[in-house]
Amino acid sequence: MSMTQMPVISLGQDDAAAMGQALGDSFKTYGFAAVTGHGLDEALVKRAWELTAEMFARDEEVKRRGFKDGIAGARGYTPFKTEIAKGADHHDLKEFWHVGRELPAGSPLRSSMPDNIWPENMPEFEEVFTRLYAEMDRVGSGILSSIALYLGLDADWFDKAIEDGNSVLRLLHYPPLQGEDTGGAIRAGAHEDINLITLLLGAEEAGLEILRPDGEWMSVSPPPGGLAVNVGDMLQRLTNHVLPSTTHRVVNPSGERSRHSRYSMPYFLHLRSDFPIATLPGCVSEDNPNRYPQAILADDYLTERLIEIGLLKA
Repeated sequence: MSMTQMPVISLGQDDAAAMGQALGDSFKTYGFAAVTGHGLDEALVKRAWELTAEMFARDEEVKRRGFKDGIAGARGYTPFKTEIAKGADHHDLKEFWHVGRELPAGSPLRSSMPDNIWPENMPEFEEVFTRLYAEMDRVGSGILSSIALYLGLDADWFDKAIEDGNSVLRLLHYPPLQGEDTGGAIRAGAHEDINLITLLLGAEEAGLEILRPDGEWMSVSPPPGGLAVNVGDMLQRLTNHVLPSTTHRVVNPSGERSRHSRYSMPYFLHLRSDFPIATLPGCVSEDNPNRYPQAILADDYLTERLIEIGLLKA
């Protein structure tokens, strides 16, 4: 597979094994896949973009009413230049809003998932993003079924692992930069995602780059309406690096594009908080010995990483 041209994979094909092979090969080569045919409701996505732009256009004081201290940005608003990539010198030039899973009363996992926070005086916001969250969850589950086949597992292997998982839909806003002295900061510093897989809407807008094994940066831009899907650190650990979690970033635009906002919507698909991340036996071999002989609970792993990126205090 060429390292300069990522193939576009349709999720609408009937051959599940062939689709799993295509996704797995792309993940193994790039840590990413560009996909179409995901079946997301176009009208729903369009309305979600409109509401995202409307919400971020509000005054800072109004947006900050959606910020809640002590929950590591898990829900609601996170202000501009709060998050920092692990090991980076500068905070990211972005602000975001998180929507999470709503668990029923009595769920043993409620303690690991705060209640959602919704913007004031935007009555349609909750309905639209609750629906989009469920849609992204559906698409992500299907992708994981294909990956399970690629790994030699049953197609439903991930079903219980992600049931009531601590997944998050992030509405991202990168403000205009023209005339700004960024001091070396970029929209999103080089990082890897924490979760199992990420489904990214809005990646067709230039700026997303992945780090190839040869040390060169490569632009990623799926077709309009498509998704960029990438392996997160949890899946990398689960597969003993058979599927790599690739370093990626969002660089600053130049010229005319620097006068405009950039929006995107990543869906960070997580395992259940109480799921033990233990290396899959089929991903261990003489050439690839087990890097992680000790299992770790998904919630404990998440906590470690949130501290590293500045959203949670140690």
